[in-house]
Amino acid sequence: MSDYRKTPGAIARLTPEQYRVTQESATERPGTGEYLHEERPGIYVDIVSGEPLFASSAKFESGCGWPSFTKPIEPANVSEVRDTSYGMIRTEVRSTHGDSHLGHVFDDGPRDRGGLRYCINSAALRFIPREEMEAAGYGAYLDQVEDRR
Repeated sequence: MSDYRKTPGAIARLTPEQYRVTQESATERPGTGEYLHEERPGIYVDIVSGEPLFASSAKFESGCGWPSFTKPIEPANVSEVRDTSYGMIRTEVRSTHGDSHLGHVFDDGPRDRGGLRYCINSAALRFIPREEMEAAGYGAYLDQVEDRR
């Protein structure tokens, strides 16, 4: 069991946009996210809890306007919830321990990499570059981090 969790201090440190996205299930405007064009190797963690979510090696350019990933780095840290808002049926993804709204998952990702597209709001993420992962406590995931394909 991890020690990742949502705390009042973590919530208080969120920017208004990070709060809107993670706590109110909002969506950042397409094309505006901080990590949309991030290409360095590293890991993406929940901005609230710090739980590991996605690796740079799973990131791909989907053209949708948000960072896209083929799979979570730690599947137990990503929960899927049926979302029927806005007259659509979608699958929302949330962080398991922080309960942050992350985005949605779709089945139109690269077929040769599993076929999924995790469409994630940058405002829900914190990026930790590969060279900082060990010091930040994420050394166990270094073998899953490599340059983008």
